[in-house]
Amino acid sequence: MGDKVQFVQGDDACAYGAILAGCTFFAGYPITPATEVAERMAEILPKIEGCYIQMEDEIASMGAIVGASWTGVKTMTATSGPGFSLMQENLGYAIMTETPCVIVNVQRSGPSTGQPTLGAYGDMMQARWGTHGDHEIIMLCPASVQEAMELTIVAFNLAEAYRTPVLVFIDGELGHMRERLVIPEDDEFELVERTCATSREGYRPFAAGENLVPAFAPFGAGFRTYVTGLTHNEAGLPRSASAPIHDQLVRRLADKILRNTDQIIRYEEFGAEECEIAIIAYGITARACRDVVEEGRQRGLKVGLLRLITIWPFPDEVVARWAARVQAILVPEMNLGQIVHPIREAVAGRCPVMLQSKIGGELHTPTELSEALEELRCQVC
Repeated sequence: MGDKVQFVQGDDACAYGAILAGCTFFAGYPITPATEVAERMAEILPKIEGCYIQMEDEIASMGAIVGASWTGVKTMTATSGPGFSLMQENLGYAIMTETPCVIVNVQRSGPSTGQPTLGAYGDMMQARWGTHGDHEIIMLCPASVQEAMELTIVAFNLAEAYRTPVLVFIDGELGHMRERLVIPEDDEFELVERTCATSREGYRPFAAGENLVPAFAPFGAGFRTYVTGLTHNEAGLPRSASAPIHDQLVRRLADKILRNTDQIIRYEEFGAEECEIAIIAYGITARACRDVVEEGRQRGLKVGLLRLITIWPFPDEVVARWAARVQAILVPEMNLGQIVHPIREAVAGRCPVMLQSKIGGELHTPTELSEALEELRCQVC
């Protein structure tokens, strides 16, 4: 990866994070504005005896990283909105089969092919509900090039710890923006490795202990493992007609994430003390929000920022805590309103919530945010 300090794009940072996390397999299909992730992985992986495959489409890409993960290696793909739509069925399969893998989505404006070269955050709810059936998902949302690398490492750690696909969502602006990136030394970050089965005697591939995460047995390791997207018992055998087995399985898949939200959910708070009006933001939008909050507090305004880093599972308790101590909340989003809905659910009427949406591929400006804050302040004060 070259020098320790570099000036690189967010897409490159995601690739670097994957390599640092131990990813040795990447399958993908070129799509703007995510192609640079694949290009960087294609450059680096052969040098470390890894494997890069350009697939025929995003459906195959998702299937390839699932299959490769079952050989015991860490895997990743990268795409943008239309490609992420194609991945949904295999994403559900990865959830059902408890397959660790990482999916980077460099979002662009939609629907359809939309604005391929411009950024947006239009896939936020698709991340949660795109694949069918009852399920939980983990999704992280960086706000800088440095964080794109760091949270990709975190995504691999979460994928291994909970045996689940993990999403990293940036956007076209952050993906193509260049910033200073400091690559850490090996002893400066933690890596979580896959928990593998050690004894073949009595082994059941989907039997979980107190942590609700089964031990993994990669193909070729001598264990008898049956993997299916059908409802299955602890031996992995299909039992799709059994309501009790389906109930037990799907609840465990959800609970292994929901019972560990304190370990999964990340966020940042700025100006939480003596705050009357809060901004709740995420991704690249939060950068301008931070500037507005700092400038406003210098002028004596009691404004604060809650930056969401983990979007799913949603930090309901954190948002509710903020809602209980402020008079109003502003939610700027680069869409017509998506994360504002779970925010309103968490607020539960404790205070007004105002959406400031912006689409068309342009970022929120500090001036626009300041004007929205002033409008909201006039309404509630």
